[in-house]
Amino acid sequence: MIDDILRDAEQRMRKTIDLLRSELSGIRAGRASPSLLEHLEVNYYGTPMPLNQLAAITAPEPRMLVVQVWDSSAVSAVEKAIRQSELGLNPSVEGQTLRILLPPLTEERRRQLVKLVHQHVEEAKVAIRNVRRDALADIKKLLKEKQISEDDERRAEQRLQDLTNRYIAEAEKLGKQKEHDILEV
Repeated sequence: MIDDILRDAEQRMRKTIDLLRSELSGIRAGRASPSLLEHLEVNYYGTPMPLNQLAAITAPEPRMLVVQVWDSSAVSAVEKAIRQSELGLNPSVEGQTLRILLPPLTEERRRQLVKLVHQHVEEAKVAIRNVRRDALADIKKLLKEKQISEDDERRAEQRLQDLTNRYIAEAEKLGKQKEHDILEV
């Protein structure tokens, strides 16, 4: 029973880390990357859709992204979504192709992006702690129902805390790497 609770907690913590990785990949560092735009929501006929389902995104040059929209009626919606994103990008439209020249990051913009990284890391750490809280409640419930002993409870809590510490350290490590990428000139 305890192993099931810990396995579930670890699985949920791993999903949190995967989500953090995905969010951090969407934050712009020094060079153009298609992952910067992939998860951008586009209002397509009243339905929000990820950009990567409406267009092909490529990075032919280090400072340029090219978005090839498959449906010509969606071009203006894609352009609007890119302009309104917090990325600060200004696409130029050529038929069904949008070219996005990425300006070099200013020091002020780098600091804003670092703050955004810290915010995402903190959200991930809170999510990991919430998983720990839920698992602790399940362990306490087992103890209350006399399905485990107090010693088992203490050992399970220690294993859960070790798990929590490991995933929080991984979240911080991912944040530091992204921060280093952003601040690298």
